[in-house]
Amino acid sequence: MRVDARRNLESVLRAAREVFGELGYGAPMEEVARRAGVGVGTVYRRFPSKEVLVQRIAAEEVSWLTAQARESLYGGLTGPWDALAGFLQRAVASGAGRLLPPEAFRYAEEIGRVPEQRGAELRALNVASVQAEGEQSADPRLLLHLLAALVARAGAAGELRPGVTVADVVLVLTAAVPVHATTAVPAAQDGVAEGAAGNRLLQILLQGLRAV
Repeated sequence: MRVDARRNLESVLRAAREVFGELGYGAPMEEVARRAGVGVGTVYRRFPSKEVLVQRIAAEEVSWLTAQARESLYGGLTGPWDALAGFLQRAVASGAGRLLPPEAFRYAEEIGRVPEQRGAELRALNVASVQAEGEQSADPRLLLHLLAALVARAGAAGELRPGVTVADVVLVLTAAVPVHATTAVPAAQDGVAEGAAGNRLLQILLQGLRAV
């Protein structure tokens, strides 16, 4: 890829992440092109439909969140609550939670209704992820099962408010970054602190999740 073509692609992806994070996946491609500083034809040459662009953005965000959730669950460096809260803090700082695909919410509700299926499905998804890491890591079902395991572990330790489900955690991911109060940063910039308003809201939400 030529240098100018690569630069345009990076600009489009950066703009798409910003636009979809603020306005949702229903935002027009014209707005993506405007913020990228390119013509809408340039966007369509790289992504023949908005669905293709949406899938690219959602897959990247799910993949990054899945890696973070896996590290929080299996890293073993912190306790159950700190592992869950640490994941949420990193995810919110990246803005990735606002870019979850719509089906992630449905998966979260399904896991909450049928928790006994969690173990078998998580094992199956983890086996598949070893076989095809790149593809499977972008599967929101794996992310949601990892989050459900983080929630279950914190609940079993008595550190989570009774009744909290993985669906509640997903809501925190999507609600904790006010669009006009903070600016989302690239997911790769792990640990970048968000604005004071977003951080204050996240702390309030975390207090609501934690057992008193």
